[in-house]
Amino acid sequence: MNMTGIIIAAAVVGIVGIVIGVLLGIASEKFKVEVDEKEILVRAELPGNNCGGCGYAGCDALAKAIAEGKAKVDQCPVGGAPVGEKIAAIMGVEAGSAEKKVAFVKCKGTCDKATVKYNYYGIDDCHKIADAVPGGGSKGCTFGCLGSGSCVKACQFDAIHVVNGVAVVDKEKCVACGKCAEACPRHLIELVPYKANHLVQCSSHDKGPAVKKVCEAGCIGCTLCTKQCEFDAIHMDNNVAVIDYTKCTGCGKCAAKCPAHVII
Repeated sequence: MNMTGIIIAAAVVGIVGIVIGVLLGIASEKFKVEVDEKEILVRAELPGNNCGGCGYAGCDALAKAIAEGKAKVDQCPVGGAPVGEKIAAIMGVEAGSAEKKVAFVKCKGTCDKATVKYNYYGIDDCHKIADAVPGGGSKGCTFGCLGSGSCVKACQFDAIHVVNGVAVVDKEKCVACGKCAEACPRHLIELVPYKANHLVQCSSHDKGPAVKKVCEAGCIGCTLCTKQCEFDAIHMDNNVAVIDYTKCTGCGKCAAKCPAHVII
């Protein structure tokens, strides 16, 4: 190949490259998607877990909603107050003072407390057990924790484990994303204030005698706790005690009077 051929080939390649570059530049301008600069900055502050605990489909969706004013600046449960404050600064608003919450399992029916109807060996999934296994599982209480750990599998933060047949939350690791609550077929898990002094560890709606037959640690609906409270902070709801955390002062009188010791 002579020098002329090499020069011509190089020129052709160069010209083609320039033409393609120009076309790509035009295309990028014509089809570019406008992104709010604040959305980019907000997304940079979010942790990137994409857990969905904020109510949006991942961190990108939350960043977009915050930038558009459709979500609170402190809506990320994983980032908490520190991230909320940084995002508030970006958005030019006050972060507010959201109360930290954690998941809590409303069941105390451990292996030594709850009766069993039969020995179960099979599917290791709470939803399938509740739907397909006779009696909704082997435990005598049809309201209690099934203990197969669907909530454990749902948690990205290693904050919940099954201990002695019942799911237990590590409140120091919990970020209140709510995934464990969504995974529980019996709706035993709820988000409660991190600083809550007393919690009712039962969800049974059966009456006292029926509860005592299947669990030594169940609420028997005696109402003694409600009579002790001077602040109207605890009431019976369908045979089980329920605490109003906005009224509870943490005095402990309800827990002290509970004969079943389900208020902790």
